[in-house]
Amino acid sequence: MLDILMSVLVAGLTTGALYALATVGLSLVWGSMGMLNMAHAAMLTLGGYAAFTATTTLGLPAFAGFAAAILFGAMAGGLLYVLIVRNLLKNDKATFESNVMIATVGIGIALENTILLTYGGQPLKQPLSVDGVLKLGPLNLPYQNIVIILVVVVMMAVIALLLGKTRMGRAIRATAQNRDAAQLMGVPVNRVYFQVLVLSGAVAGICGVMVSSMTQLSPPLGNDPMLKAFIMCVVAGLGNLPGAVAAAFGLALLEAFIQYAAGARWGFPSLLFVVIAVLIWRPSGLFGRTQIHRM
Repeated sequence: MLDILMSVLVAGLTTGALYALATVGLSLVWGSMGMLNMAHAAMLTLGGYAAFTATTTLGLPAFAGFAAAILFGAMAGGLLYVLIVRNLLKNDKATFESNVMIATVGIGIALENTILLTYGGQPLKQPLSVDGVLKLGPLNLPYQNIVIILVVVVMMAVIALLLGKTRMGRAIRATAQNRDAAQLMGVPVNRVYFQVLVLSGAVAGICGVMVSSMTQLSPPLGNDPMLKAFIMCVVAGLGNLPGAVAAAFGLALLEAFIQYAAGARWGFPSLLFVVIAVLIWRPSGLFGRTQIHRM
């Protein structure tokens, strides 16, 4: 019984790590820009296919495939800002949130269909995966699960250091707290937005590699992580980065144990129930702050 519970715990932690990585990019953009990037799922998928192309088609080593995922994800985020977000910010800031959500939905659909036309709809195996199992007594730990957890821990540490210890991170945090005040203090807000989308895209690319290494590559690969990431963001409070990571691990463990106890079909409904309960009890999220707008 103990080995089964430990296996469920490991599965929950692995899933939580993937959810956390997907959630960080989404929450980072929302917290600093007030923008819900609906193309995040397609950027995640793009990262997975970039790694696949680099290692399989071009025959490059694994680290080059990983770098390709980061590069193409970052490029997608940068192009999203230059071609779409920057123009929407210039046109009408009052309707920016709704306009950019609609625009990124279209970008996400276009990118997903481009991937479909390029690679086809047949599921593909991600070559960047680690085979084998580490045996610890009665417990079998797949090496791939260990790699995913380690990669996510390293990424969380890098992002925390980037936001907390660098000039760029201070500018991002200042913009997230009060955009107008940051601009008056000389913070280049437009450059900060560009950097945030590039960073979010790079994280999405890494997440795409990790998710596809556990499942398979397919054009709608990023849709499920995107949906789960949005759930984590809502539960934590939109824009709260540490809360989003905590919610990702907590809800993933809850989902894993409910699937073990009641069956796989009850995993996702349980997450929706948690969202509904949180929105009724704390509309701003578990870790969010209620905002008061004076007219």
